[in-house]
Amino acid sequence: MAKKVKTNLMWGGRFDEGPDVLMESINASINFDKRLYKQDIEGSVAHANMLAKQGIIEFSEADLICEGLAKIRLEIEEGKFEFKPSLEDIHMNIEARLAELIGSTAGKLHTARSRNDQVALDFKMWVRDHIDIAISDLRKLIEAFINQADLNSDLIMPGFTHMQVAQPVSWSHHMMAFVEMFGRDLARFEDARRRLNECPLGGAALAGTSFPIDRHTTSKILGFDRPMANSIDSTSDRDFALEFLTCSAICATHLSRFSEELVIWSSAQFNFVEISERFSSGSSIMPQKKNPDAAELIRAKVSRINGSLLALLTTMKGLPLTYSKDMQEDKEQVFDAADTLLLSLKVMIGMLNELKPNKTNLEKAASVGFSTATDLADWLVKNIKIPFREAHEITGKLVKRAEENSCELKDLSLDDMQKANSLINKGVYSVLSVQNSVASRTSYGGTSPEEVRKQVLTWRKKLSL
Repeated sequence: MAKKVKTNLMWGGRFDEGPDVLMESINASINFDKRLYKQDIEGSVAHANMLAKQGIIEFSEADLICEGLAKIRLEIEEGKFEFKPSLEDIHMNIEARLAELIGSTAGKLHTARSRNDQVALDFKMWVRDHIDIAISDLRKLIEAFINQADLNSDLIMPGFTHMQVAQPVSWSHHMMAFVEMFGRDLARFEDARRRLNECPLGGAALAGTSFPIDRHTTSKILGFDRPMANSIDSTSDRDFALEFLTCSAICATHLSRFSEELVIWSSAQFNFVEISERFSSGSSIMPQKKNPDAAELIRAKVSRINGSLLALLTTMKGLPLTYSKDMQEDKEQVFDAADTLLLSLKVMIGMLNELKPNKTNLEKAASVGFSTATDLADWLVKNIKIPFREAHEITGKLVKRAEENSCELKDLSLDDMQKANSLINKGVYSVLSVQNSVASRTSYGGTSPEEVRKQVLTWRKKLSL
């Protein structure tokens, strides 16, 4: 009788032959899922203690298991642990090493547990941990924008539509726009965390277990609000990973939009801001160059996060319940997206804290391009009592006249103004300065200093700054 050749003692009992080397290569995930070691060990410790509490294993056995797991964690953190691709994943690598350390008792750890609920637990805990980091970094980023608003509260800049000068706004107002955007990103991550905080451990392979386990105990130990209510759902879905990627993609989009502005603003043609040398680079051939590389790289990295979201959506869309090996491909996408997002957040915080706006150029740019034309139209409505559409037409004619005269609206003579409408008086000049324009926008959420200060105070209170 031919001797069985097995390479995997965890599941090889039913097989007469070991896997082909190519099968081992495509099946192994240890090269990336070893990042789950901390969560895997924490989950196993909680499971072992629960098994003992329920009388499924002895307390002495649970203690031995936990001591062995503590040694393994130390080995991994000290770089002494040997990860073996033949053992496929982090779960089997840890269990095999545990057996080397404590003998057959290690095999009792897998009682009332499957790799299906084990990996769902590990992955969910990892995502939760990185949501917490993202939340912390987003709070720091929002604070950096608020500080920019505070430090430059008297600064006026052009507001753009279609990349054309539209209306003057305050620098603070522009900064607070990103506070609102990233504030929603913060809320999305917080909401996603609340939704994912149900424990899949105990779902076993898919149907639950006949052992008298206490899922509420393990959930509590591991910081979850409750166990997941359906064992099939426990092992089937990765919507928590998809939601993390969705939140990351939206946040990265906001990072990219501000990065785009920094790239434009730091150009010689605009010269609106100075980016710190610590977040810039030079040219190998042009000695004068100071390139906004950090901003450009953040702008580019959103594509990686978007790609990860699309990849995982595509992987999950055709899978029947419950677990399929396709789901092994979920981790690399999430790992890469998390790394990319968190690095981008930290870099943006650094750039923003050292960003210096060019007051002279910003205010000069705000004063050209007929940015107070809407103020003129509004003045006509308020003071001459004509419909806005008529006021819009009159203002358009005055803009054309200013263009012909190569001047701004405020430089037109009263005579020029009255040729457009005889009822116009010198009071019109009170609304044609960018300072008065900004100050006049007192509607809720407007750019007036008063409204911006309210928003700054609101956000400082929200963040307890």
